[in-house]
Amino acid sequence: MAQPKLAEQPNSMKIKSIEELNAFRQEILSLQDPARPTVIVCHGTGCLANGSPKVSEALRKTIAKAGFQAKVMPGIKTTGCHGFCSRGPLVIVKPYGLFYQRVKAGDAEEIVNTTLLKGEPVERLLYKDPKTKEPIALEKEIPFYKFQQRVVLRNIGKVDPMDIRDTIAAGGYQALARAMTSLTPDEVISQVEKSGLRGRGGAGFPTGRKWRSAVAAIKKKGGPVYVVCNGDEGDPGAFMDRTIMEGDPHAVLEGMIIGAYALGCHQGYIYVRAEYPIAIKHLIIAMDQARSLGLLGQNILGTGFDFDIQINRGAGAFVCGESTALFTSLEGRAGEPRPKYVRSVEEGLWGKPTVLNNVESWANVPVIIEKGADWYAGIGVPTSTGTKVFSLVGKVNNVGLVEVPMGIPLVKIIEEIGGGVPGGKPFKAVQTGGPSGGCIPYTLKDVAVDFDSLTKAGSMMGSGGMIVMDRRDCVVDVACYFLKFLEEESCGKCLPCRLGVTRMREMLDTFSKGQGSKQDLEDLMSLAQAIQDGSLCALGGSAPNPVLTTVKYFREEYLAHIEQQRCPAGVCKDLITYQIDPEKCTGCMLCARNCPQKCIQGEKKKPHRIETEKCIRCGICLDNCKFEAVQVS
Repeated sequence: MAQPKLAEQPNSMKIKSIEELNAFRQEILSLQDPARPTVIVCHGTGCLANGSPKVSEALRKTIAKAGFQAKVMPGIKTTGCHGFCSRGPLVIVKPYGLFYQRVKAGDAEEIVNTTLLKGEPVERLLYKDPKTKEPIALEKEIPFYKFQQRVVLRNIGKVDPMDIRDTIAAGGYQALARAMTSLTPDEVISQVEKSGLRGRGGAGFPTGRKWRSAVAAIKKKGGPVYVVCNGDEGDPGAFMDRTIMEGDPHAVLEGMIIGAYALGCHQGYIYVRAEYPIAIKHLIIAMDQARSLGLLGQNILGTGFDFDIQINRGAGAFVCGESTALFTSLEGRAGEPRPKYVRSVEEGLWGKPTVLNNVESWANVPVIIEKGADWYAGIGVPTSTGTKVFSLVGKVNNVGLVEVPMGIPLVKIIEEIGGGVPGGKPFKAVQTGGPSGGCIPYTLKDVAVDFDSLTKAGSMMGSGGMIVMDRRDCVVDVACYFLKFLEEESCGKCLPCRLGVTRMREMLDTFSKGQGSKQDLEDLMSLAQAIQDGSLCALGGSAPNPVLTTVKYFREEYLAHIEQQRCPAGVCKDLITYQIDPEKCTGCMLCARNCPQKCIQGEKKKPHRIETEKCIRCGICLDNCKFEAVQVS
């Protein structure tokens, strides 16, 4: 298939000034036709797993056979994750803005014949609103996208992450050029301070203040200084950082280079868990391309400033997301935390001043420099500026990655962007902040989603995980799940975390079996407080949060387990029994066919019954029944 020829990227080409960068960008843009039909296929991890490579290949072959005139030959572009992961593989047709979901390779011919040749949508591939059941053709009109404000994710889903020319055409590295040619290092730090950016890794420490403290430490103790990107994303259900690294790796690199310029740093590190092979691949390609253009490495943009980055693969230990454990791992030792008697900006990597920010924080820096601190500070709320990327998962219609301004009410994320809980009933609770976060009940649905408001509610921002629960989720079971995760991920270095978290999980196990007492519940709370106070690092210090918040907001549910031997959500196996209501049962046999124990008896079109002595209470019958005949008691 003939493609418009973009500017070649000679290996020897080095961009030596902002004027040369702008000229290169204009050359790329001059070869692009905004009116040219382009089919964009999501190649994020979720869509790749659902077969998007077959979709893009089928589209290429079908377009090549369709006999288009050369001047209007449609293009194919593969991009990073579009965010709407539960609907993948995703395809967007430009310039119409048509959004197709759950596309298969077999749909290619219809897309080409109907949309590219006739300019009409393929109705059956359009998204349907779960509430109105009405199809929505345009991406910008779909509530999942319509109510977001994409700042960090602005280029993801639009640019090819493996082609730096696409990023430069979209405005990439303009902020770097501006910083290095128009601003002093001190002015760069002032812009970051004024923007109000707080670390997106979870702690929410002011980024500008961290950078300023590092400069003071360098003056006091001398260099070298290091900048480090924390890409060790380990929260269950969280994939924000992975998506940014996969879909717009140059935003991360550009942010780090700007930070290095501000701090006088010449060596940076990106710590990425080895489970993110696509992110690592895209980062390596992006760094190679940036080096070849003179945007990374020696004499960046002809300014005489040298800075390079090295990638380190983490082995997937959750604790290595903690700053001191990450530094220890980078130094080649077992990733264990160390006491923070001295801050890492003074003694970080190899005992030298170090600035550690996570992926999302670094990706925010270019847009702050490009659009200005005042613009950025105008988004969100005064104490939490800008936007935040969340991975919205769990019992919600629209699962995926969302970016919203800080301070937005929680219910707007769940109900408007997420489309609410399947079935239309209110959500029961939302876990924010990952396994160390807390559960926010429906009664606090209007809480503002920002650092301070979430902390006040007993939860936290964390790195941005957001898990929605409905009435069939048991809070005792949920708290036990997160504690089990933290128990397994604890490095074991300090006693409160090593033994305390295990004991808390054991107590929750007891409750789920209908055992324990009210005094045990009080002892659990006392133990949680002791672990918070005595743990060495944030993993142990925040581990009790799921317990503390669920007991605070759902104490009655805990008491039902302990005093009544009853699980109100119908989850804890030792406390429930499955039965079939003969008046509601139609004898469709779906439950019997799917029962792994074959313990459901009955004839077709006649009421069935469950042999309770054989039932293992897996819940498959309940999930398969369409007539609400299967009941939990």
